[in-house]
Amino acid sequence: MDPMFETIVNQIKVDALTPTQEADNEARLKEVSRSFISDTITVPTKEMYEYAVRASLGDAVFEEPSTTILESHIAKLAGKEAALFVTSGTMGNQLAIRTHLHQPPFSVVGDVRAHINMYEAGGAALHSGAHIIPITPSNGHHLTLKDIKSNAVFGSDIHTAPTRLICLENTLNGTILPQTDIVEISSFAHENNVLMHLDGARLWHVAAETKTPMSELCAPFDSVSLCFSKGLGSPVGTCLVGPKAFIEKARWFRKAFGGGMRQTGILAGSVAYALTHNFRQLPRVHELTKRLQQGLDERGVGILSPAETCMVFYDPSTIGVEYWEISERAAALPNPIILSGSRLVVHIQTSNEAVDDLLELINTLKDEKIKGGFVPSTGQALASGVTRNVYAEAQKA
Repeated sequence: MDPMFETIVNQIKVDALTPTQEADNEARLKEVSRSFISDTITVPTKEMYEYAVRASLGDAVFEEPSTTILESHIAKLAGKEAALFVTSGTMGNQLAIRTHLHQPPFSVVGDVRAHINMYEAGGAALHSGAHIIPITPSNGHHLTLKDIKSNAVFGSDIHTAPTRLICLENTLNGTILPQTDIVEISSFAHENNVLMHLDGARLWHVAAETKTPMSELCAPFDSVSLCFSKGLGSPVGTCLVGPKAFIEKARWFRKAFGGGMRQTGILAGSVAYALTHNFRQLPRVHELTKRLQQGLDERGVGILSPAETCMVFYDPSTIGVEYWEISERAAALPNPIILSGSRLVVHIQTSNEAVDDLLELINTLKDEKIKGGFVPSTGQALASGVTRNVYAEAQKA
């Protein structure tokens, strides 16, 4: 080899594996099993990788067989004509908004707590020139038709941005948006030539908890974004579903956004494994989350938002404890627990022991506060705290 070229080769090469990579991966899996930060932190298993590496080797900008199979399956599952595999839920939502909206001015109506409004870097304005009208649910739990009617903009007043799209999210902060309300909103929207999009990043949880087919959950919407790395444990990916012409246009925008991917077969394989083996684990996740809430209740901890699926929001001030105290003490345990703020997220790799240890720690902190003279208040006063719009502390994912 030419010496000068060999020098460049040596500069370029890299080993991304640590000397103890296998042990590091095992340690990471243990850490994930004791983290309540988010369900996006789940890690691929060896079994998932063994399946995924057998997937096809095409180029998804042109044709990638395993990815095409996945897209066809998700479209059929959702009861839609077509699907498009994209990198993330954010991209799925933003592609949907950009594809649905044509000529401004226009507005998008949605929940004030929604991911599209709070955690997508102002994407609706950036990519689509759309004005978002964020609504605080009057019932403190979910948007209803009354909320939509009170905030949607119609007519020809040149001072306004007419509503062209309603975006809902299900689940939202772990809570389920009732299908009856969705159907009512959808009927109203379509009667007024307004389109409907669903951020269904965690719609899998709704299907598992309510035993409702995905096609029925998606039926009221013109488009739906379904995430595979939240809840299902796939490392990467979301599918945007909708009419064939809509998906063809979204594919164009995906390319313009820089989201055209190449050899996605291994990602499609990971998703297929997650759908087949991980979805069935969600009832256990919900049961464990409810057990966590019950344990908090029994210790007098305030519940801000009950455990409907995989999340519970809590307030430890009722036992004289602050969030930072729990986080610091949890991180200092012999087997650390990772926490952040009021949101606790349970996922398919959360261990039963992590829940038990967290509850034991909270019990210890409560006893310490009582010994220090604190008189606990009743957690019941916060049991309906969902009406207090406490979701400001919800995490980005």
